[in-house]
Amino acid sequence: MTAVDMIEEAGFEVVEATNADEAILLLEARLDITVVFTDIEMPGSMNGLRLAEAVRGRWPPIKIIATSGHCVVRDGDLPSGGLFLAKPYSPTQISSALREVTAQA
Repeated sequence: MTAVDMIEEAGFEVVEATNADEAILLLEARLDITVVFTDIEMPGSMNGLRLAEAVRGRWPPIKIIATSGHCVVRDGDLPSGGLFLAKPYSPTQISSALREVTAQA
């Protein structure tokens, strides 16, 4: 199962971006996005941590979940309220993470 499948199975609508630049364009175009789920390691002009910082700076209400199977995330690497989910993760872990951050809204 892919992350997209797991998120949809958890009952959330998914809008996919192939890189951080595309994600920024989607966020500029859509006002209904409430959570950004990003891999830390991705192609493009910025990684997932930089995307998280950009999202927090421009869209403070949007919740952020970052994931990686290779990076170590320390306190302060993610913006306040950001959540890190280590790979590999299960559908239950994704569902719990999404419910946790959306409950904070």
